[in-house]
Formats: sequence, structure tokens, C-alpha cells
Amino acid sequence: MVFTLSPYLPITPSLSHQIAEEPLKIDQVIKGIKRDELLKLTQELIRVPSVRCEDRGGEGKVALFVARHLEEMGLDVVVEEVEPGSPNVIGILQGQGEGSCLMFECHTDVVTEGDPSEWKYDPYEGKLIGNRIYGRGACDTKGNLAAALKAVEAICRSGVPFKGKILLGILVDEEGLMRGVKHFIRHGWANHVNAAIICEPVDNHLCITQKGALRVELITTGKMSHGAMPLAGFNPIPPMVSILQKIKHLEEEEIERLGKDSFLGYPSITPTVLQAPVKGEPQLNVVPYQCRALLDIRTIPGQSHEALKKQLEDILKEEERVVCESLRSGSLREIREILEKGLSKGISFEAQLNIFEDRPWTKTSKEEPIVQAVAKAYQSITGGEPVYDGVPGATDGTFLTAWAGIPIVTIGAGKRMVPHQKDEWVSIEDLCLTAKLYAASALEFLTR
Repeated sequence: MVFTLSPYLPITPSLSHQIAEEPLKIDQVIKGIKRDELLKLTQELIRVPSVRCEDRGGEGKVALFVARHLEEMGLDVVVEEVEPGSPNVIGILQGQGEGSCLMFECHTDVVTEGDPSEWKYDPYEGKLIGNRIYGRGACDTKGNLAAALKAVEAICRSGVPFKGKILLGILVDEEGLMRGVKHFIRHGWANHVNAAIICEPVDNHLCITQKGALRVELITTGKMSHGAMPLAGFNPIPPMVSILQKIKHLEEEEIERLGKDSFLGYPSITPTVLQAPVKGEPQLNVVPYQCRALLDIRTIPGQSHEALKKQLEDILKEEERVVCESLRSGSLREIREILEKGLSKGISFEAQLNIFEDRPWTKTSKEEPIVQAVAKAYQSITGGEPVYDGVPGATDGTFLTAWAGIPIVTIGAGKRMVPHQKDEWVSIEDLCLTAKLYAASALEFLTR
């Protein structure tokens, strides 16, 4: 039975075993991670489609599947609906007495598979071929979700003692506006989390930084007219082109100022959508009323999002000032003709800026206990040194750090270039290593 608890109340463990009084034995836990069980769970998760649909959720079935699995493991389970059809699932394993709380953060949603006929294997079959499991979400990030579940299950089964608690946050909408993690934080769940491991496909590198993101909409507004008589209206497209050219110069200035981050590369301001008209069908012989552009801005440590917002506002204000001044004064030949013919009535220009998502960059010090714990776990499992790296995109960890001040590390199986492509896959060996790393990292962190 899945039930709901308040995050503000103490959580009573419902484990079916007694935690043994014995020294930490990571090997004992690692032996409890069974390869076949991990592969089976990964396939089962892939076989429950969970593409996020903005109007009706989409993660409901896989979330309830996970909730049942957590309950069978003996964890306290909480299911909280973020939106209809999109519930967060939270599982808690209580250790001995007081101590830190370590969170494993995963997400249940996946991106669209596109045209299934383009795939070599059915995107929701979870096909096992050689050393790979294929399917939508295999890499991003149902494989890592399975690894986290099996890591915690192995700790639970082993009886190895640890202090504090492990919290599994299985959240929705990571691929969209990250409503799941925002709901998680707003409802108090992050209040007592001391550190988080973000389970994402990053080649099992130890990622201690990630790019920030600004999602920006630009709209220029003129006056609709016949394409054969453009002077009877005002075309909003040329001012948009001018604005985008100035924004390109801003990107170049930021690259020159900040240089190349050792883990994340260069910052970027990328126009990804150019649309005119904004509503209705485009037509060759019609000057549109509005033009719209979307910018995908990716930032690196050292960039101020507030400063960037101000610079974008200044670019739009300057373009609006220049265009409106030309309209008023008739300083251009075309404008003079408009004024002389008395066609200027109702002609105006406006440039608007809408920032609809702000995801700050994150950077975690190597001196943080969670970084040291994961590094030590990597050394003990592999015998080698971890590769420190950065995440090229934003994750739910963005808000865990920015809104809740939680230090994060991102690590997980999967080649970072594979997500969101057809024939998505994850390596079985990488997945098994990830499950071991997750288990060892938890014990290292919670027994320090």
C-alpha cells in the first residue's frame, strides 16, 4: 500500500530487518547487487512509456510501478501528485540514529521517441543486444534510476549499518520545466537533505559543475500589410534581425570575457526558433504583424544571470528607441514616403522580452563531503581515480542547489551524447558499475 506522509513529521522506518551492529563492509553490499536483477528492472522501466505530455502528465504509470517496488524493498513511500498524471515518488530508508540525509535524484519522464519506424528496435521493448539495452530512457535516465533502486536495495538487504537516512527522490518533468523538483522543494522535502547525487548519463564521470540556462522569448510587433505595399504597414522582421545580430555580439563579448571553462566549455546564446507570424499561417505576400524568436542561453560559472537579463533588455530598448525615433521623424526615405502619403496612422513598433525560465549554473567544491565520498567510492570500486567533469545541460540538481543550497554531484551510466536520439542505449557494464558506485558512495557519505 502506498501512503502519504507529511515531510515535516518524523518518519518511522518500516524496514523488515534489523540493522546489524558491525563495521562498514562495502564489499558485502556490492555483492548484493545482482546483474540480472538490475537488467530486468531497467527493461521493466523502459517498457512503461512515460513521455511527458503537458496537458495530461504521462509519468503516472511508471511512478506507481516505482512506488510499489520501493514499498517491496521496505522503504517508507510517499506519492505526491505534482499535476494530474504526474506524481513525484519519494522513498526513505532510515539508518541508525541521527545523521545526514543523502538524496538520490532521478526522473521518470522521457522525451518523445519520434517516429518509431526510424528505430532499429521498438523504443519501448527494452531490447537486450550484446552489451547494450536499447529503448527510450535506457540512457536518460531509467537505467540510472534502476541502478539507484538496486543500490539502495542492496544496502537495505545487507544489514550494514549507517547513520542518518537515504532519500530516493523520483521526480517528474525533468525534461520540461522541472516542475517535479520545484514541487519537491516547495513542499519541504529538501529542508533536511544534506547532499544529493544526481543520477544522469555522464559516462560515470564525477561532475561537480553544470551550465546554467535562460529560456528567452523575444517579440517584435509592427503592423500587418500587403507584401506589395509594405509601406502601408511596418515589418517586424528586420528589427528582429538587428536584435539578433546585437545578441550575437553579446555572446562574443561574453566568450572573450570569460574564456573557456575547463569542464563546461564556452557560454552560448543560441537562437533556436524564428517565427513570423507568431499566430496563424505564414503567407508570402503578407507582411506579418509580429515576429518571435526563442533563445537558448547556456551560462558558465562567473556569469551573472541578472547582468545578462539587463543586457538583453538594453538591446531591445535601444532597438525600439531607434525604430520609433525613425518612425516619428521620417528620417528614412521609406518613412518620409509613409508620412507624405498619410499612411502612418496606426503604425508603431514594440520590442518585448520574456524570460520564462531561469536555471542558474552550479559549482560544487572538491572539498565538499559528498564529492569526497563519491571520489573515495570510485577509488574503492575501480582502483583508479575518478574523472572530474561538468554537465553540459541543466538537471534537477540546478534547483536543489540554487533554491535549497544542497551540494550536488552528478554521476551515472550512459554516453552523454546518446540521450534524446533514436536507438538510445546504455552499456550493461557501465550500468553495473553505476549501481556499485551509488551504493558505495552512500555508505562512504553516511558513515564518515
